[in-house]
Amino acid sequence: MHKYSYIKWFNEVNKDDIPIVGGKGANLGELTQRGINVPPGFCVTAQGYVDFIENSNIKEKMNNKLSQLDIQDNDMLHTISSEIRDMIIKSKMPEDIREEIIHGYTEFSHIVNKENPLVAIRSSATAEDLPEASFAGQQDTYLEIHGIDEVLKHIKKCWASLWTARAIYYRENQGFKHEEVALSVVVQKMVNSGKAGVMFTANPINHNRNEIMINASWGLGEAVVSGIVTPDEYIIDKNSLGIVEKNIANKKTMVIKKKDTVGTEEVKVAHVLGEDKVTGECLSEEEVIKLARSGSLIEAMYRSNQDIEWAFDKDTKKLYILQSRPITTLKEEEEKVKVEKNTTLKVLAKGLAAAPGIGYGKVIKINSIDEISRVKEGDILVTVMTNPDMVPAMRKAKAVVTDEGGRTCHAAIVSRELGVPCIVGANDATDHLEDGMLVTVDATRGVVYEGKVMDEEEEEATNGGVDKSAFDRLVNQLAPITGTKIYMNLGEPSIIKKYKDLPFDGIGLMRTEFIFSNLVGAHPMYLLKTGRQDVVIDKMAEGITMVAQEVYPKPIVVRLSDFRTNEFRGLEGGEEVEPVESNPMIGWRGVSRYISPDYEEGFRLECRAIKKVREEYGLINVYVMLPFVRTIWELKQVKEIMASEGLVQGGNFKIWIMAEVPSVIFQAEEFAQLVDGFSIGSNDLTQLTLGADRDSGILNSMGYFDERNPAVKRAISMLIKAAHKYGKTVSICGQGPSLYPEFAEFLVQEGIDSMSINPDTVAYTRKLVAGVEQRIILNNIRKQHN
Repeated sequence: MHKYSYIKWFNEVNKDDIPIVGGKGANLGELTQRGINVPPGFCVTAQGYVDFIENSNIKEKMNNKLSQLDIQDNDMLHTISSEIRDMIIKSKMPEDIREEIIHGYTEFSHIVNKENPLVAIRSSATAEDLPEASFAGQQDTYLEIHGIDEVLKHIKKCWASLWTARAIYYRENQGFKHEEVALSVVVQKMVNSGKAGVMFTANPINHNRNEIMINASWGLGEAVVSGIVTPDEYIIDKNSLGIVEKNIANKKTMVIKKKDTVGTEEVKVAHVLGEDKVTGECLSEEEVIKLARSGSLIEAMYRSNQDIEWAFDKDTKKLYILQSRPITTLKEEEEKVKVEKNTTLKVLAKGLAAAPGIGYGKVIKINSIDEISRVKEGDILVTVMTNPDMVPAMRKAKAVVTDEGGRTCHAAIVSRELGVPCIVGANDATDHLEDGMLVTVDATRGVVYEGKVMDEEEEEATNGGVDKSAFDRLVNQLAPITGTKIYMNLGEPSIIKKYKDLPFDGIGLMRTEFIFSNLVGAHPMYLLKTGRQDVVIDKMAEGITMVAQEVYPKPIVVRLSDFRTNEFRGLEGGEEVEPVESNPMIGWRGVSRYISPDYEEGFRLECRAIKKVREEYGLINVYVMLPFVRTIWELKQVKEIMASEGLVQGGNFKIWIMAEVPSVIFQAEEFAQLVDGFSIGSNDLTQLTLGADRDSGILNSMGYFDERNPAVKRAISMLIKAAHKYGKTVSICGQGPSLYPEFAEFLVQEGIDSMSINPDTVAYTRKLVAGVEQRIILNNIRKQHN
């Protein structure tokens, strides 16, 4: 096999490799390694894009264009976008990158045993498909591509698509810095798709996590994803796998391979498959069940609800999983809306509720992207086909209505993320909704009414046009009080503004890995080696300060870096300073790294960043968490290093440790006398207690990896008792309590002091814990009376 610098095969990457191959590439690698039937392929790494930009002498020109940009000026946004993309497409690809891609495609041809095989070329941004923000559809995908010349050309087109108007707008709006987002390109075997679509392993409309939603249509899945067809929709009960709801659509259009050239084309279903397929059901019951089982398996592997693209091969009838990413728009329960009771209501249009909520305003019909500047704040955007390019207009709109599209198309996902009520697949809405009409869009029921059918109080009670932070503040005020503190986990610092009004008691786990990847961008020891060590201190302080000042005076527990060696190697300079380990999961990580002569100076930079935040900025609500602690002696040694940097335990400065290695459980009393608190890392604790690799798809699917295992629960119980003996606090970070109500009940009964969970389950978990606490109190009262 050829040795590559810019090529990574799917079986060489996993979920930890997002900085190298982006979210899509990392997910495809993860699925491949876990035995899921993924079409084979390789990734051109993000470093290839970075080196292309650097070596093509266009970086400065791009930055000059961006410095002039006002993203609210739609014409300027599209002009600058076009100019930057043009620069990229016309620039010559460096020879070393070009040669590697040629080698990769040639080797891939041998793997699939076909000369010039057909491939899909997909963009994979390094900030794409993350739980914190859905970048879905922000960059391009090219299907049915073959021949090395076309592959090279379309890889450059993918690179250029990082600078589409919608991608630029989205990054600016979400607070992502342009220079910190790079692009990997996925080159993957093209499935000869007879039917395809999208599957959500939780219902994205009513937020029911016990339901699976499948959208399906004929041909390539692009028709469903892009919204050009209203697909068949199936709602499946996740436990019984029974179909609880079925909506069979008129599937007029399909996407297929072009006959005489590369790429795809839209054709009429009736012309290709026959008139009966337009109204006929796309999937058999067996296929629906097969999809639902696959979706449940993938969800269990990732331990989070997934948005999955799939296809059935026309010839072999095999099911292929094309990609999977976390659903980013789920809320704890369906948002309830009320419409004024009025027997004279006039219904103008009906469709699929894609993003719940309700909005009233003036209709503005859009026929092309050139017209989106007509949409002003508070208007109702109406169009034949929902298109992600319309994001700037969607953001201003009070609601969105389209003739075509399914509830899992990209634009529907973006509507949910923006909090804009959206109805898709309304068939002839553009015929009945005229420019200037005043209408009410009830996107919870999928109905458009003539005029205003709600009063001001009811309008404010919905979340269809209300500022999200105001809604979250209301949820916060109404949240039940719990004796068990509900903390929130956080990765990317910039998203704290999005979640700051949720009902949490503090940040129980702030991972610094996102700061290292996105703000620092280079290995600390490499920066020391090149005399740039202040970058670590300043950028780490910047990221922590961003969060600490938003939540002050609530505590924020910052977990210092816990990159494994393979992850550290992915940072700039990492390959120069990091060793290669055969098993990084239980190798040189956490505190063992901090006290090592080979990293101690890097750890001191992290300490100085914490000190800067606490002393220079006065944010004394910042505590520190030490990861992957194994022994008493290493804990004492690392505390001495911290003290020498001015971080002395005591007063308002607290030191917590992660409890994820069984040795901490067995010596819990000794550890409790040295720290202020513990946070149970249930993933690693389960892995190391049961000897079960948490990344093993085989073991996961067999039920080995489960925090509810009696041995794991006994370890947690031992830790809580030992910590409380010395008056120390115990928390848990992870999704276990919100995934399994019985596990949350166990933790509360054992007396855990706090739970730290992801933002999307904060309100739900608080209500769950409140119910458990009330039940415990009630049972104790009953026992006393008996």
